[in-house]
Amino acid sequence: MQEQRLEGHHGQPVVVDLCHPCQAFWFDQYESLRLTPGATISLFRVIGENIARPAASRADLAKCPRCHARLRPTHDMQHTTRFEYLRCPHDHGRLTSFFDFLREKNFIRPLTPEQIAELRRNIQIVNCSNCGGPIDLALGGDCSHCGSPVSMLDMQQAASLVAQLRAADAGEKQPIDPALPLAMARARREAEQAFAGLEGDAMWWRDASNSGLVGAGLSALARWLKT
Repeated sequence: MQEQRLEGHHGQPVVVDLCHPCQAFWFDQYESLRLTPGATISLFRVIGENIARPAASRADLAKCPRCHARLRPTHDMQHTTRFEYLRCPHDHGRLTSFFDFLREKNFIRPLTPEQIAELRRNIQIVNCSNCGGPIDLALGGDCSHCGSPVSMLDMQQAASLVAQLRAADAGEKQPIDPALPLAMARARREAEQAFAGLEGDAMWWRDASNSGLVGAGLSALARWLKT
């Protein structure tokens, strides 16, 4: 795994371990709760810049990097969204795929039949954002390998999140500004305008074909966060 040093609350850094071949990262217990808003934005940018087709899963062999105990598959639910991860039986932390992290945060949504039909007019094969397997859109809208529906990053949700995180990060670094609500509204509008139309440009279709629809959205998010 590769260590990613991020900003934590009270000036204490948080080191997140990323596995690029598996497209997953390890959070020590309570580590995700210690991330500042700015660090959360950085984490989204890191994921977007390193998105790729995930390697074949060896979840049955995964062990905790702290105590080396066999990790246990765990199914969870956030509101009405199901997601899963591998957790240490001794509560040292959990291994979460990029896809399930985004699913947990409610950033993933399945495509409607109309959207699948539009997608089929542009590309025939798309990689599953969950397992990396190829999905032949002529045969349907679900992955034949893991059963996941063709899904994409919810750009409106992402735009709203980035606006809120940036405003919260600015608020942490300076006294409360009475004009903060207006600043948040302006930041949200700017983010929504930046994401508008991304799904129609050539770079988005290329990324969608290579790394899946979620990967294309993450790559676009990472490019926007650099601006």
